[in-house]
Amino acid sequence: MAHTVQFLFDFGSPNAFLSHEAIPAIAARTGATFDYVPVLLGGIFKATNNRSPAETYAGVKNKREFHQLETERFVKRFKVKPYVWNPHFPVNTLNLMRAAVAAQLEGVFEQYVEAAFHHMWVEPKKMDDLDTAIAALNSSGLDGAKLLTRGQEAEVKAKLIANTQDAVERGAFGSPTFFVGKEMFFGKEQLREVEEMIAG
Repeated sequence: MAHTVQFLFDFGSPNAFLSHEAIPAIAARTGATFDYVPVLLGGIFKATNNRSPAETYAGVKNKREFHQLETERFVKRFKVKPYVWNPHFPVNTLNLMRAAVAAQLEGVFEQYVEAAFHHMWVEPKKMDDLDTAIAALNSSGLDGAKLLTRGQEAEVKAKLIANTQDAVERGAFGSPTFFVGKEMFFGKEQLREVEEMIAG
């Protein structure tokens, strides 16, 4: 039986990017389908009283070093390229995530996801600057202005809010979050457990 895995993501998370890079090989190995669900990480944080790891662990001795080691292990295990740290972090992803919903409606979602992750974590840019985002998306073969403009439509805004609220109601508190049926997994490291579950 082929499984569908929901991948709740926000472009502002480097761990969501690494998960995105690892997913194709997992899908190929298991036959599972990964359903990408755009959510607003800032909205999830607000609803759950959570903060980013950069804030939560600031000043905690050895934590940052361990996180780096954990990331190196992930990159090696899943044979993915590491991200390039975005010097503009944290980037406000509200408009990028709204445009992701717009891209679903425009039929260019997969191309948009690839482009947005690329310009956040491969060739990092200040993607919360409108002109920068439009130029970056255009360079990836998309109509950046059209997508970001459609992202301001009421139905698009409402869909992103609904996705985010639903994520919180189901137990999510950050990104990346995965659901296999009702089973929730949080963090890129748990992709190994996701794969174990869907492989049976």
